Amino acid sequence: MARHPFRLLNVFAESPLSGNALAVFEDGSGLSDERMQALALQFNLSETTFLFPSATATAKVRIFSPGFEMPFAGHPTLGTAHVVRSLHGAGDALTLEMRAGVIPVTAAGNTWTLQANAPRTRPAASTQAELAAMLGVNEEEIRDGAMWVDTGSEQLIVRLTTPEAVRRCHPEPELLARHGSNAQRAGLVYVWAHEDVPPAEDGESILARFFFLKHGAVIEDPGTGSACANLGGWLVARRHELPVAISIAQGEATGRLCKLGLRVDAEQRIFVTGKVIEVGRGEITV
Repeated sequence: MARHPFRLLNVFAESPLSGNALAVFEDGSGLSDERMQALALQFNLSETTFLFPSATATAKVRIFSPGFEMPFAGHPTLGTAHVVRSLHGAGDALTLEMRAGVIPVTAAGNTWTLQANAPRTRPAASTQAELAAMLGVNEEEIRDGAMWVDTGSEQLIVRLTTPEAVRRCHPEPELLARHGSNAQRAGLVYVWAHEDVPPAEDGESILARFFFLKHGAVIEDPGTGSACANLGGWLVARRHELPVAISIAQGEATGRLCKLGLRVDAEQRIFVTGKVIEVGRGEITV
């Protein structure tokens, strides 16, 4: 049997036991797709990543949720970059090859920033009444502009009127499957609203939550970098004044507080930032 070293990290974390947890296998060579998927299910985290050599980037990364492989995800990108720097002495600027393309990543200490792909968008087919019923809020709490956005992983972005409406969201699984699914995945909805506080030092402040379906149940993600990037794509599509910087609080309802930074520059480039903290290492023998 072979030994497979891994590291455990928390991403978008302001303290060691906050943030969104991630497992990174240091070398995926020799692991079949089925074995990687089984290991991701074994850890049962939002995502688990596996590192490989790359001819076009600093490293190649494959990302698995407990149920399927993903083309791109935000907190695995930042956390995996942290491991690549440690393993390969890659410095504070590197690139990661993913199914969604080659993603540039930079660091300032243990705070990492990725540059997302240019956004692709399409309008939401559901009405505001249908979105409200799906989320368990009042129709008047749904703001205009709900749309599907893809900067690497497509999701439905829905703006609400207040942080209180965001906190009261309680999605109905059947309606989430009906109105929040695309051709690849079932139930992918990001809700957000501006906080009722003065702007943060690093820009506007918002509260966000991300919901998805797993085995027919609604699951909430503590910190979703891909959705943060898609919010940047939403801002571009809605012709928000640029440049813009936003501080995003997520994970409040999960007990795993996350702080994400979003920046969209004058050239419409989208950047997602978060702190990465390594909390453990080990190995699996299979």
